[in-house]
Amino acid sequence: MEFAKKLIESNPLFNAGIGLGVLGFGAAIFRKGMSQTYKILQKKYIISMEIPSKDPSFPWVLDFLSKNELKNKMLKKNKSNFLFKLKPLPPNKLSVNTDFIKRENGSTSHSFNLNPGIGSYFSQYNGKYFFVERTREAKMIDLKNGSPWETLTLTTLSMDKDIFLNILEDAKKEASLNETGKLVLYTSWGVDWKQFGLPKRKRNFDSVVLDNNIAENLLMDVKNFLKNGSWYFKRGIPYRRGYLLHGPPGSGKTSFIQALAGELDYNICLLNLSERGMTDDKLAHLLNQVPPRSFVLLEDIDAAFPARSEATENTTPKSMHPPLLTLSGLLNALDGVQSSEERIIFMTTNHLSKLDAALIRPGRVDVKQLIDNVTDYQIKKLFLKFFENEEEKSKIFLSKIKEIMLKCNKTLSAAQLQGHFVLFKDNVDEVIENVDKLFD
Repeated sequence: MEFAKKLIESNPLFNAGIGLGVLGFGAAIFRKGMSQTYKILQKKYIISMEIPSKDPSFPWVLDFLSKNELKNKMLKKNKSNFLFKLKPLPPNKLSVNTDFIKRENGSTSHSFNLNPGIGSYFSQYNGKYFFVERTREAKMIDLKNGSPWETLTLTTLSMDKDIFLNILEDAKKEASLNETGKLVLYTSWGVDWKQFGLPKRKRNFDSVVLDNNIAENLLMDVKNFLKNGSWYFKRGIPYRRGYLLHGPPGSGKTSFIQALAGELDYNICLLNLSERGMTDDKLAHLLNQVPPRSFVLLEDIDAAFPARSEATENTTPKSMHPPLLTLSGLLNALDGVQSSEERIIFMTTNHLSKLDAALIRPGRVDVKQLIDNVTDYQIKKLFLKFFENEEEKSKIFLSKIKEIMLKCNKTLSAAQLQGHFVLFKDNVDEVIENVDKLFD
């Protein structure tokens, strides 16, 4: 036994194996200790915020991170302390958004906005460093915008969750500055709303000339509705309002709605009921997901749902492809059990008589307003908008217009009149001389 013990102790291979075993055991213990330590640190001192691409804040934060990098560069030029000598690692991949901006003179300029692309990098905000990671799922699609599903994750050493709330608030403020003084249009994309193009310049409320007090009365009615939410709730009345503007083409119905939205600092959600794939369920979902401070606009409602007698005449029993969206589905979405609250809907039509009575009853349409062809008041008012201080010539123009209208028994739309003014915008006398061209 003594001999065997000495033989084992003198064997270098055996001793090396023991040494390796001890090292391996020690490494395993170290790794486990480090893992446990990391988990404790991660639980107590590391916080993360994950933003999926379907969340409205996703584009805000992306744009904010891009602008924040530029601010950091400016700060580093003016600071000499240790904090600003630590240079954040910029994104190794970038994505670009190209914006086209219309100038006052009608020309168009463009700008390229570089946002963090897919990948990871470090950023800095209010003296804190963040690890930013943008990932993309190859096989998943975001139904909101049709693009691949993405996630943006921000991680930092901190115990204060409010820092993420501050980032979100600042990102929202930056996004709001881009929309200040502008009108945002939304269209339906799948079962969600998607911004259509760039924000448009708001139209001045007095740029649309309607007959005496029509514009002012509608504005007053909407304002009165907006400030009386508690009155509706206390009485158990659904807090929603529907408006129907009817009249001939070119009378200014849609233009007025745009001007009204601008006056109230609202946006517009354009909803096409004839859109391919529109169903009762999809419509109900869209009307329940309207972005804040937005009108819903249903244009040419008569084209989607004529009166039932007419619809019956035009529908044959042999039809193999009935419409996916039904009149009953629209009626339920407007004021049924599944309809939303705090909603303003505008409908337009050129043919009031073609609409089903159930569609325009009170509760679905609360205000019906005729926007007709131009009156004497509108003719004069529009003339003076294009040719200021030409009071006498406006009377001559009005007199000629009335004479021709009486003779040929015709009327004029606001769009026709505006087109005539634009055609001869440089010479007021030519506007009067060529008045007969309005009736060609």
